[in-house]
Amino acid sequence: MSNTLVEIDSAAALETLMGTNNKTSQNNNKAVLLFCAPWHEATPMLQMVLKALAQEKTQVLFASIDAENVSDLSDKFEVTMVPTLVLLNGTSNSNSDPVVLERLEGGVEPSQITLAVQRLIDAPEGVIAAAADANNNHNGTATSTPGPKDPQQALNEKLGRLIRGDTVMLFMKGTPTAPRCGFSRQAVELLNENGVPFGSFDILSDEDVRQGLKTYSDWPTYPQIYVKGELIGGLDILKETAAEGSLKEQWEIDECALSAKESLESRLGKLVKRNKVMLFMKGLPSAPRCGFSRQIVEILDKSGVPYDAFNILEDEEVRQGLKTFSDWPTYPQLYVNGELVGGLDIVKELQESGDLEDTLKA
Repeated sequence: MSNTLVEIDSAAALETLMGTNNKTSQNNNKAVLLFCAPWHEATPMLQMVLKALAQEKTQVLFASIDAENVSDLSDKFEVTMVPTLVLLNGTSNSNSDPVVLERLEGGVEPSQITLAVQRLIDAPEGVIAAAADANNNHNGTATSTPGPKDPQQALNEKLGRLIRGDTVMLFMKGTPTAPRCGFSRQAVELLNENGVPFGSFDILSDEDVRQGLKTYSDWPTYPQIYVKGELIGGLDILKETAAEGSLKEQWEIDECALSAKESLESRLGKLVKRNKVMLFMKGLPSAPRCGFSRQIVEILDKSGVPYDAFNILEDEEVRQGLKTFSDWPTYPQLYVNGELVGGLDIVKELQESGDLEDTLKA
């Protein structure tokens, strides 16, 4: 085991180190991961503490990870702020995922780190199994926090959110304004003819959703129509229901509730136009939660142009939906007059070319 602080730059690098550890001894499965950022004032101190511990506690892997640049690991361990320390106590026997024994976030004292590392070293094999059970049952304890979510569980949670995205949800090929198959087009026409407002999801844009929803709802074809989170069926069922009378009455849809409940697309359309200059970021301008967001805030503040901001960490529906809405997969995102300008790289280019102020004031 290394007696120094290791820099990890990818998920594969961590897997290699943990895999190598598995070939030696059970204790070598233990690791302390520091998710940090070069710009954070606490990073040098925490790295120094871990380097000292690495020389003394040679049975533990100590690693430093740039939380922003190695985003796959940050997402895997659900890191939402820096610094964050994640203590791994081996791997789960069922799926070989690392078991998170404990995590420390924010302002951490060296004494807290030392005590946490000692708890990690002292944790017997039984604690690893208990932590693994906690991961599977989602019942973490005060000293055991849930590890990475099972991919199938994460997909099911996503599907559950999607089918409840609006009172009536249509999963189709294409969009209501541009259907990509005749069955989807007919479903849109029937809903519109009956005056039923609905949200929609283009299954062609996400293969995981496309395949996963078939199993989730035990319905093998598209389109699929959901009302209040419950599957109604496909086009044939929709046609039969419409032939029997008003869809709104049969589905017991409250007109007042419908008018008050926006579809996600409608909500996002309003959000991007909430202010002339609108920034979607991690955290708030007064307290950014990632380096990229912090940098774009500094650039905007320096421009002197007023802007509004939305913290995507507080609304998972907006965080995921906006990626599809604007076809831009990362954050931060900057909008002017409701139109996407781009992310940090684009804003930096505009600043360097001298065009940023004109773009913001357009």
